[in-house]
Amino acid sequence: MGLLDKIFDKDDSDKNASAKPKASDKPRADFSNVQGSSSTTTPGDASGSTAAGSRSYTVKAGDSLSKIAKQELGDASKWPSIYEANRDKISNPDLIHPGQVLTLPNA
Repeated sequence: MGLLDKIFDKDDSDKNASAKPKASDKPRADFSNVQGSSSTTTPGDASGSTAAGSRSYTVKAGDSLSKIAKQELGDASKWPSIYEANRDKISNPDLIHPGQVLTLPNA
């Protein structure tokens, strides 16, 4: 029994009753059914098309303009058309970033 225990009328039996719960005793969030994905549509447009009839694409890690062109337009050599359609968003065609939303020209 310590000095402050005498002041606050505590004895050894009170110490165990007021112990903080262990971190393992707390309920934990279950994220086992969460799945990640990326969207190739613009917000509010489920079809992925814009007013001009073109589509949008959200850049993922590891993407390049030629990879996107092959995947979305069927030909990797069409990457300059993606670059031209997005000159306002891309200053260097070798530097695109995950999360960027690019406009895809019609195939």
